[in-house]
Amino acid sequence: MIKDKRLLLIFTRNPELGKCKTRLALTIGDQAALDIYKFLLEHTADVTKKLPFTKWVCYSESIKPNDHWQAAAYEKKLQEGEDLGERMENAFKAGFAAGYEQIIIIGSDLYDLSSGDLLQAFEALHSSDVVIGPAQDGGYYLLGMKKLHPLVFRNKNWGTDSVLQDTYRDLDESNVTKLQLKNDVDVYEDIVDIPAFQPFLKHLKR
Repeated sequence: MIKDKRLLLIFTRNPELGKCKTRLALTIGDQAALDIYKFLLEHTADVTKKLPFTKWVCYSESIKPNDHWQAAAYEKKLQEGEDLGERMENAFKAGFAAGYEQIIIIGSDLYDLSSGDLLQAFEALHSSDVVIGPAQDGGYYLLGMKKLHPLVFRNKNWGTDSVLQDTYRDLDESNVTKLQLKNDVDVYEDIVDIPAFQPFLKHLKR
């Protein structure tokens, strides 16, 4: 029996050289991109580990038993599906099937994310059907719902600037709360002016 009906899904890529933050790597190189992604994973863990609801870390390739996602704070799962939409839909389905009533999904590459943002998002689900955190690149950094809305996971060009608007279109009859606009980390311009990332960019300085 689940005591708390809230579930946070954290989607993460396995941190492997040349396979994560590939658009960022075009400018700063594979190793620096990998180091930044590991830094972002640690940041996401720091922000989420003490939050008072169930947390599933959903790995892209394989589950790692001994990493910074501590077993005491996180349940570890494997993403299932052909594309991002199918993988997210399957994770939500599994959460609802397990008895959770409020489910939120986030990625693991948002330096702007705070614990308060996640608490606010769950609070919004008390009065809204859906909560969305819009990202500056035209996607979203957070999606939450109280029941499955399958259309939002289908027929999307994932990774493009049309995802957010297409998602809003599919939710036109739902009660949606929009959170503060934030910027996830995809390209060099997303990090170049942020002090926390400067140590990873020293090799670019002349």
